[in-house]
Amino acid sequence: MTNEKLTYGYNKADYEKFKKHAWLVLLSFGFTYLFFYNGRQNINLVLPLMKEAFKSDLGTLGVVSSTLFWCYAFGQLVSGRLGSYFGYKKLMIFGVTASAALNVLISFQNNLWVIAVLWGLNGFCQAMVWANGIGVINNWWPKEKRGFASCLATAFSGVAQAVTYLTINWCLILNPEWTWRAGFRFPIAPMVLILVAFIFFFKEKPEQVGLKAFEEANKELESNDTAMAETLANKGFFYPYKLLFSEPKVIVFCLISAIAGIGRYGLLTWIPTYFTEELGLTLKDDMFTYIVLPLGQACAMFVFPFITDKVFKGKREPMLALAAIAAFVGMICFPFFKTQLPATIMLFVVGVFSMVTGIIWAIAGDMGGRALSSTVVGVLDWAVYMGAAIQASAFGFVQEKFGWPAIFITIGCLYIVLLVLTLTARKMKMKKL
Repeated sequence: MTNEKLTYGYNKADYEKFKKHAWLVLLSFGFTYLFFYNGRQNINLVLPLMKEAFKSDLGTLGVVSSTLFWCYAFGQLVSGRLGSYFGYKKLMIFGVTASAALNVLISFQNNLWVIAVLWGLNGFCQAMVWANGIGVINNWWPKEKRGFASCLATAFSGVAQAVTYLTINWCLILNPEWTWRAGFRFPIAPMVLILVAFIFFFKEKPEQVGLKAFEEANKELESNDTAMAETLANKGFFYPYKLLFSEPKVIVFCLISAIAGIGRYGLLTWIPTYFTEELGLTLKDDMFTYIVLPLGQACAMFVFPFITDKVFKGKREPMLALAAIAAFVGMICFPFFKTQLPATIMLFVVGVFSMVTGIIWAIAGDMGGRALSSTVVGVLDWAVYMGAAIQASAFGFVQEKFGWPAIFITIGCLYIVLLVLTLTARKMKMKKL
């Protein structure tokens, strides 16, 4: 490898500056996301309390919970493109502050359907952050380092799930009289405070710190990125969607992403209620058992994309296939563990292997390059949250009719479908991007 490839077209001093700011962008985004789930996954942890307070059933509460997923999904579909028009950073800041305000407003409501509407609006605001953040990260991290960058960003989002569990638990202990409302108030404070560091350190592209854009080590890839950027500059708002949805491989990865969303959020949505109703555990008394799931998912987010870079040399599909097989076995076995310790161990296993979105974001960057990466991420995240919305809407009714094992066995069988789709995608080539 030549020195030019090592420094991506920079001289030594500029390359050191580039690396410094690349890390600042990645870490400022990561720490912002570390607290962002406090305003999204908090509802999962207070569903048992809401069921009691509103005298409701799980099917109805599942529909309420799903409004965030539906609105988040369609918000993701357009947010990456909106960011390219209005500014990625501006849209992300608005998304965080608006989400915080909506969470606090929800905490004062007494009608489930008003909460459902506000929760849906919150989903749309939450959608303004992820695709734009990953798109900006791809402006700073070249292809051969993109797996590491995407896995670290998604690892932060995995740890964020554990942070949310701990934060909500702390608020419930300090303010038991608030019951479910505690989950929508104080946990929002760190989400807003971290914006100060984000605003200062997060830069959209190297040009904002006096550097030129980096050059990919692969000259063909660099040429394709440049050509696509020039093409997009002369096209309308909807052109990237026409381009992407005409690519069979993108469609296949949308289906893979939807199944990944069902797996990830099927567990996150229903495990707290499952543990309460089936094993008699509570968030307040059995915190370790509850955070095992998000910790397992965080491990997968960090490790899987790293393995695709180092072991599989940038090939993402083999790791997807291996994870799908393990997730199937774990999901089928999980509901048959009826005591706390074995169930906790198995929950960690299914948390790790069901969590494949970290690989998907690396694939999105590979497919879209710098020019289209935020839009590709938005499209695939739309599919993830379509899956999440479907499970939230349906699984409450599935549980009431067929029992808890039906949820986990259904998810397990879907990972076999994911395996077949992955093997199909491995043979497909992008024709137009």
